[in-house]
Amino acid sequence: MPEPTIPGPDGRPRCRWCAAAPEFFDYHDREWGFPVADDRRLFEKLCLESFQSGLSWRTILAKRENFRAAFAGFDFDAVARFGPREAERLLGDAGIVRHRGKIEAVINNAARARELVDAEGSLAAFVWRYEAGREADGAAQAVSTSPESVALSKEFKRRGWAFVGPTTVYAFMQAMGLVNDHAHACVVRTEVEAARAAFRRPA
Repeated sequence: MPEPTIPGPDGRPRCRWCAAAPEFFDYHDREWGFPVADDRRLFEKLCLESFQSGLSWRTILAKRENFRAAFAGFDFDAVARFGPREAERLLGDAGIVRHRGKIEAVINNAARARELVDAEGSLAAFVWRYEAGREADGAAQAVSTSPESVALSKEFKRRGWAFVGPTTVYAFMQAMGLVNDHAHACVVRTEVEAARAAFRRPA
């Protein structure tokens, strides 16, 4: 079994998945696993994870600014107002992933996010109810779902969301800090633990 870490640019260990692309180190060190309570960032990550399905995160990360420009900065109030004309415009946008089902899912999910905020107070308050009860093993990010991601996926689908399967939702939870899945030897794991300890869970 390969070691769960690799040396980073500074020689210190990072999660092995950073080896896939040089730009992953900055994303790993500054974003991945740190807790997020901002509704727009949470919505953006759910959308980007749905676009990643069947593709690589490197592809999506490289296009992230294009996605932000195309989808009004992932302001779900604005995206919820998109209609057929906007969907066709997005299908012609070479800067993003031109997949009709995923584009239409983002527009649909924006409307569902608006409904969820009305019902629950915020997207953050809703998703953080599904925080993992214990820390992930972190050995090598060996699992692709969790009981919490299965439950959250099921509830999203019940509320009419699309492209939010358990694997997509687990990747979202890993990235947004609902679980610390950094390898135990990774230098960032302790930073994420401290950030999660200081984080005020939205209510």
